Amino acid sequence: MTRELHLNLFLMPRGHHESAWRHPGSAPESLTDLALYAKAARIAEDAKLDAVFLADALVAPASGGLVASGTLEPITLLSALAAVTERIGLIGTASTTYSLPYTLARQFATLDHLSNGRAGWNIVTSWAPQAGQNYGYDTEPGHAERYRMAEDFMRAVDGLWRSWPAEALLDDRARGVWSDDSRIHPINHRGPFHRTRGPLNVPGSPQARPVYVQAGQSDDGRAFASEWAEVIFTAHMAKDTAQAFYTDIKARAAARGRPPQDIAILPGLSAAIGSTQGEADRVFEELDALTAPEIGLTRLSARFGGHDFTAVPLDRPLRAGDFPDPNQVEASKSRATGYARTALAEGLTLRQLLQRLAGARGHLTVAGTPERVADVIQDWFDSRAADGFNVMPPIIYQQLELFASEVVPILQKRGLFRTEYRGRTLREHFGLAPVETEERLTATA
Repeated sequence: MTRELHLNLFLMPRGHHESAWRHPGSAPESLTDLALYAKAARIAEDAKLDAVFLADALVAPASGGLVASGTLEPITLLSALAAVTERIGLIGTASTTYSLPYTLARQFATLDHLSNGRAGWNIVTSWAPQAGQNYGYDTEPGHAERYRMAEDFMRAVDGLWRSWPAEALLDDRARGVWSDDSRIHPINHRGPFHRTRGPLNVPGSPQARPVYVQAGQSDDGRAFASEWAEVIFTAHMAKDTAQAFYTDIKARAAARGRPPQDIAILPGLSAAIGSTQGEADRVFEELDALTAPEIGLTRLSARFGGHDFTAVPLDRPLRAGDFPDPNQVEASKSRATGYARTALAEGLTLRQLLQRLAGARGHLTVAGTPERVADVIQDWFDSRAADGFNVMPPIIYQQLELFASEVVPILQKRGLFRTEYRGRTLREHFGLAPVETEERLTATA
């Protein structure tokens, strides 16, 4: 079977660079204006991208008012976008640490119905310090415990989504029979962290359940992904680390008896596009000139679980001792490891690291002509470093429109990317097999 490139729009409302909100080329609408998200989603849909993806945060940013904040809750927003789009997938982030299985299962089943089968769930365990305090917890669960909680959560929601299969809904007016109750059943899930009887009170959705998306890169995250994920979002600043991750995940999936092609791996790509190299370079130069070190320091601290970097000189090369041990970080362990490795390998100063992260937070950044950006995408795809990309425009709408109108046609002409949608559901966009509606998992006694 011929591999097909996949492209998602990772939608940040003004753009992915932390100072995009200040740039004159960014969207003028408020971050709470549906029109902003709808226009961006329609640009992506016109370019035949697989999906729009929305991240989420469970804490207010501690940025001193220097960075845009106040974005909308993903599942609610995607439900609104379902009404103004027709084919593009809709992927939203929700936490297994701070959600209830029954509530989340209802929300995503509803989104899948409203979108006619375009829903995807980005499964996260939540790394943000202080998130627990917003949900009534005095302390944050550790990294390993969050993944144990996630495993239990998945078994609960996976069972709930199978507890009322679509075939059980008869709506037979002539006979006066609404449903075949013999096919609707409780799941009686009793796990170490969650209990839910079921069945779900929403009938089976067009895809039976949302597409499972995941973004963990630690060893715990990779093990979880190899069992559950159908799409993986990942962050790499270099092709060699992306290839190593790609090979590892595909091997882990095969070891579990899963066909490796059943998991699409999509690194993030933030591309500044110009008609010349100089014009593209100026995009990042303009954005970097609008940012401030204290913004980057706050975000870097959060990635390292609250570590204070303010005593580190901005303009000397970073040393190993400037970082806490990434293996001891209970926040974003994989991202912290990647930041430290890159900074030390390249001899970056703290200021240079902050500038590198301001554009894409550890994802791949490229500045160049549309042809150069397309070349990078094809190179990573052909080299088995990626099955596609999470496209992260540094400026919305400006750079999104350039990617859609200039880069995508090049990829289409090369036979790498679709020119039309061939299905209606997100599963079809990603080439995934239909979900079996029979119970897959034995309820935990």
